[in-house]
Amino acid sequence: MTYKIKQTQNISRGCMVCGVENDFGLKTRFHVTEENEVIAVFTPRQVHQSYPQITHGGITAAILDETIGRAIMPLTDSLAFGVTIELNVKYKKPVPYDVELKAVGRITRNNGRIFEGTGELYLPDGTVAATAEGKFLKRPLEKFTSAEFIRNHWFTPDDVPEEISIQPEDDHES
Repeated sequence: MTYKIKQTQNISRGCMVCGVENDFGLKTRFHVTEENEVIAVFTPRQVHQSYPQITHGGITAAILDETIGRAIMPLTDSLAFGVTIELNVKYKKPVPYDVELKAVGRITRNNGRIFEGTGELYLPDGTVAATAEGKFLKRPLEKFTSAEFIRNHWFTPDDVPEEISIQPEDDHES
């Protein structure tokens, strides 16, 4: 499936998931589709390993958590995030490192301050490696950080794609 991208979300400098200056971070980019889903694009590295050649399950949980939590942003007028109340992850396949991976998250229920969402982590061939569902508290960014952070450390990256493709499992060539 090919998703048309309407916006790329801001990232920060130090975050473990999106921080461009965090040496051990994932340096993830988050893009909003025309359907208001969020797609995360990242490449885990050996420093994110658990078993040999496998990305740690905590990294899988973190990327799904952040992707679903960010899915509220296109639906609000302010810089609002989802602060995790509950997250349930189901691991289906080992997740390799040193390959580009994608996660997709969406809102399934929005009750004002509390919202729920689901997401999937995809391997390069379109196989679903993990799924998650969660419940989040909607919090404006200014409630848990400073104006200085928003001014100097919260920015839109330069690499903004027009489309992102995820090859569905049933589209594989024989």
